[in-house]
Amino acid sequence: MAYWIKINYERNIYLIDLDSITAFSCQANKRITFWLPNSSQAIILNKQNCEYDYHLVLEYIKKKIKIGYLTHNESWVKIIYDRYEWLINLNCITTFVWEPNGRMTFWLPDSTKDIVINPNSNPEAYEKVLKFINQVTGNSLP
Repeated sequence: MAYWIKINYERNIYLIDLDSITAFSCQANKRITFWLPNSSQAIILNKQNCEYDYHLVLEYIKKKIKIGYLTHNESWVKIIYDRYEWLINLNCITTFVWEPNGRMTFWLPDSTKDIVINPNSNPEAYEKVLKFINQVTGNSLP
């Protein structure tokens, strides 16, 4: 089911199905970033410049944060990484890389952003991703 919003961004009007967004980044300075599907274009909303649009997206995110928001095709997790709060639909991730030192890397769809999780510095996020991998793929990473 689509969740369409209309926002004004950089002098253009966008109609965006928020249900098609695969990851959101929320920063301490009240900034929300997400990437348009099938492109690497980032939309960056902040409370000062786009207050109404910012609140539309924030309300949508709050609904998804009721973790684990799970449906048949979504598995949203909240991860604190690189001083940002990320909300990521792990079902949209197509590759996970595990390194011998324990680090795990995956790439956000529709962007060039990689997420690197270390079991020592971010054990909670690391466990969430490992659990997801095991549940969905039936495989486990060491």
